[in-house]
Amino acid sequence: MSTTIAGSEYLTGTLDVISQSLSIPVLVILLILVAISIIVLGGFISEYTSRKKVSVSTISDAIFSISTALSIEDLKNIIDNVKIPNSQKKILTEIADSKQLDKVTREALARKLVENEEEKIDKTLEKTDIITRIGPTLGLMGTLIPMGPGLAALGAGDINLLADSLTVAFNTTIVGIGCGALCYVISKIRRRWYDKYISDLDALSDAVLDYMGR
Repeated sequence: MSTTIAGSEYLTGTLDVISQSLSIPVLVILLILVAISIIVLGGFISEYTSRKKVSVSTISDAIFSISTALSIEDLKNIIDNVKIPNSQKKILTEIADSKQLDKVTREALARKLVENEEEKIDKTLEKTDIITRIGPTLGLMGTLIPMGPGLAALGAGDINLLADSLTVAFNTTIVGIGCGALCYVISKIRRRWYDKYISDLDALSDAVLDYMGR
């Protein structure tokens, strides 16, 4: 014989209302994540087709050329002619234009410019990283929320309601996992690109700083 704790029906009823009230927000957020994922995918494809692939030999040749520059103007011309992204050229040129600063201040400026690029990269990766984590979570929530009414419908013999609940559950799971998987792949590839970007920028900025410190 089972016993029911007095007042427990109010607690379970409250939890049921809360969980079912989350159904619409979860579905809406999942649809928003789908839209964002499609936009991110488009941006990723555009970035892939337009990015410059910089080889190690290009960076090493640039470092050697920078170290043998004859003047600041020659240094800036070398930077301008190196086949690297324009954003890197802008930073290196800004460092080259800081001749009036002392060594410590110049190094602080270079460090700040590189850190600013890292912040931009972190901001770019932030969206896909968030979707990677919350996409499957929302998919799981969208799976479990309809299961309550679905199981209740099964007990009452309402097969149609059970089928509708299972359809919503499976659809939200697929959408959540799909968005998470897509954004995970995009984040992984972009992080590899950006790690190399920052590594190249560090090497080139060090070369410019070394030249400026002579």
